[in-house]
Amino acid sequence: MKRQYLSRLFALLLAVIAIFVAWLFLANRNPDIDQPSVPPADPAQQLKQGEYLARVGNCMSCHTSRGGESYAGGRTVPTPFGNIYTSNLTPDAETGLGKWTNGDFWQAMHNGKSKDGSLLYPAFPYTNYTKVTRADSDAIFAYLQTLPAVSQKNRAPDLRFPYDNRASLYVWRALYFRPGQYVNDDKQSMEWNRGAYMTQGLGHCSACHSPRDTLGGMDLKAELGGGMIPMLNWYAPPLNSDAESSLGNWETEHLAALLQTGVAPRRSVSGPMAEVVFNSLQYATHEDINAMAVYLKSLPQQIAAPVATAESVSDNTKKNMITAGAKLYENQCASCHQASGQGVPSIYPALANSRAITTPIATNAIRMVLHGGYAPSTAGNPRPYGMPPFGQSMTDEEIASVVTYIRNAWGNQGTAVSPNDVNRYRSR
Repeated sequence: MKRQYLSRLFALLLAVIAIFVAWLFLANRNPDIDQPSVPPADPAQQLKQGEYLARVGNCMSCHTSRGGESYAGGRTVPTPFGNIYTSNLTPDAETGLGKWTNGDFWQAMHNGKSKDGSLLYPAFPYTNYTKVTRADSDAIFAYLQTLPAVSQKNRAPDLRFPYDNRASLYVWRALYFRPGQYVNDDKQSMEWNRGAYMTQGLGHCSACHSPRDTLGGMDLKAELGGGMIPMLNWYAPPLNSDAESSLGNWETEHLAALLQTGVAPRRSVSGPMAEVVFNSLQYATHEDINAMAVYLKSLPQQIAAPVATAESVSDNTKKNMITAGAKLYENQCASCHQASGQGVPSIYPALANSRAITTPIATNAIRMVLHGGYAPSTAGNPRPYGMPPFGQSMTDEEIASVVTYIRNAWGNQGTAVSPNDVNRYRSR
């Protein structure tokens, strides 16, 4: 009887394994949507377009280490699973892309596979780049081949077990990745479709502005619904059209200005987004930036990732914090952001009626008070005004009080910030 039971159990186990292997095989098959390479009619124009697209995709920013040669790789990309190091994109034959073809590069962009067929880690956002057309992929590759060759060996990822085994990527890809391409929506305008193509593809906005689960996979039901950027400890706000929490009340031209210059009448960018604007979006054409703004403004409200919104302090403590925070604000903040919290248009961001201040996660406001920050210097805003750091002159309790105050003054409604919340980000 026991032997019969074990035999059935073993047979069931084999069946489960067979089903799992079949699922992996089917999920990792590449659909037959390959786009053949077409020789460019104007090679010079292709190179110009490739340089532009590489900028829009922010390739140089990620593939350049601090103080290193442009596009030579080596920048550390921290992940919850360990560190990944960006690769050398220069045409060096031994350490870069010198022996690659445009077909190899297309395979990396479209299928997330290296020249030798090995799977790439999704820190390289091929989940977005798969939507890039073959012509645009070829243009980027043609441009990269004109760069000075830099001999710099690629560094192997430093990941924990079992993430250090690339075979585990077959499971990840089965769960979260399907090669595809952008398909125009005939019901929308050419401008809208261009904006969708840029945002979903090379712009890879969803890579930061979407919540991720414990395996690093994106929640497609909440795509562009906002989320914490893993390891960087910044909150990327929602980019949908919800009037309460996102872009619903924005003018399209103000959103376009924010994307290209880093400042708008009531807002400025900071943190990781400042780097994106500085290195990438400021170089995009006005037409492409406007198209992205039009597309983002059209998005329906998404279901944001659940976050804890319960008060971390008692009502009485919150009142005392607001009282103390009001005095600190008057002494430290009002000269720039004004007593009314309205700021100065395109110079000092407004704090009143600002969703950036009242988000359920107060990370960004805490970090700005602690460490300060500047909007990026761009062609449209070459001399940005900045905010000095207060972490060296204010205690955790004082910063918690002033942030709690601005989250609840002038009609704002936000949860209190505890000193523990501040201390968590002081060392980061």
